[in-house]
Amino acid sequence: MTTTRKFLRLPAVIEATGWSRATIWRKVKAGVLPPPIPIGPKSIAWDADEIAQWQQRCMDARRGVA
Repeated sequence: MTTTRKFLRLPAVIEATGWSRATIWRKVKAGVLPPPIPIGPKSIAWDADEIAQWQQRCMDARRGVA
């Protein structure tokens, strides 16, 4: 049985991170933010779980959790 995954388009990632479009792409290139997934010939999206995990790592880092 497969699990349904939720995809986030760029505006949702901008909202989730608080970063601009350019900063998101810089963070992806630097390996800070997970890369998007191609979902069509001219469409990309981010896996919502990967963005949530990135957010959790940021919160854990702030708290000093390894």
